[in-house]
Parts: sequence; structure tokens; C-alpha cells
Amino acid sequence: MNIVCLDMEGVIIPEIWMEVAEARGIPELNRTTREEPDYERLMQWRLDVLKKHGLGLREIQETIAGMEPLPGAREFLEELRSITQVVILSDTFEEFAKPLLEKLGRPTIFCNALEVAETGEITGIHMRCPETKLTTVRALQSMGYDTVVSGDSYNDLAMIRASKAGFLFRSTDEIKAENPDIATCENYEELLTAIKAAL
Repeated sequence: MNIVCLDMEGVIIPEIWMEVAEARGIPELNRTTREEPDYERLMQWRLDVLKKHGLGLREIQETIAGMEPLPGAREFLEELRSITQVVILSDTFEEFAKPLLEKLGRPTIFCNALEVAETGEITGIHMRCPETKLTTVRALQSMGYDTVVSGDSYNDLAMIRASKAGFLFRSTDEIKAENPDIATCENYEELLTAIKAAL
């Protein structure tokens, strides 16, 4: 039995924090897991930047409301879901993901949650479990599933390596150079073909 696990940001939607950085004119928020492998350290840094600029959950959700999936992402997901089970494994947060999932046809997602003060300030994060993506892949495997995965960042590498098959999708030159043994795909047609071959 197979199940496909996909990263969300950079694979089927734009990077949320980069969209916020552009919308709010805060280039510091352009830093993602493509540059910083330690997700919790990255998030603490982001929260510090938000606090410095007086931004809270409402302002981020306003930006997210105007976002759309990457071109072709919904069609890719629909075709993939017609042939196998699919789950999105993301280090994003429920409070960010919901409106985007509606635009993607409501796929299943496992993600994290935010700690938000009454003022709307984001005060912390609640990670669903340690090493969320790898832990989830291993849990699915313990239930008898073979996992086929795709992601684009450092925090996707462990789940890719732990799976029956895994692919980098539109990743950085640096990540691809550091992981030459992992197959790469640059568009949805290539990724769909690779996943189908692995199932």
C-alpha cells in the first residue's frame, strides 16, 4: 500500500513568509528552510521580527487571503489523488493553511499550530511532534504504508531519505548539489511521472 506525502510551501503553494515579506516590506522574512535547516530556530527568529514590526496573526492572514496555489498545483493534486492516497506534511500552521487548503480542494494536511495572545501577537509555536515530517512518515510506515515523498527544503531531506522513493521539487542549487543522490523534478509533469513510476 502506497501513500504520497508532499511538502506544502514551495511545492504546491508559494512560500508564505516570502509573501508576507513582500507585502509588508520586511525583507528579513524572506529567510526559509531552504537557508535555515533548524525550523524552530527559524520560527523564533521570525516571531522576533514580527514583534519588532508590530505584526500579528491578523496581518499575516490578510496576506494569505490574497495568495493562490502555484500554477498547476491544484490540477497536479487532483490527478495524483485520483490514483493514490495523498497527505500534505507541512511545518506551517493550521491558522495559515486553512484558506489555502480550500483553494486546493481540501487535501489532508498534517501541520502545526500557533500560540496567539488575545492581542493577536504570535507568542510561540506548538509543534505537532518532534521532527514532524520524518516522524509522520515513520508512523505511516509502521501502519503498513510505503511512502513516496517530495519536498524542496532542508527539512524535507530526512523524510525523503526514509521513504521508498523521494524527490526534490524546484529546490535550490545548493541543496541539489549537497544531495546529488536524490532525484530532482522541476515541474509537475516530471513530478507526477516520477511518483507514478515509484508507486
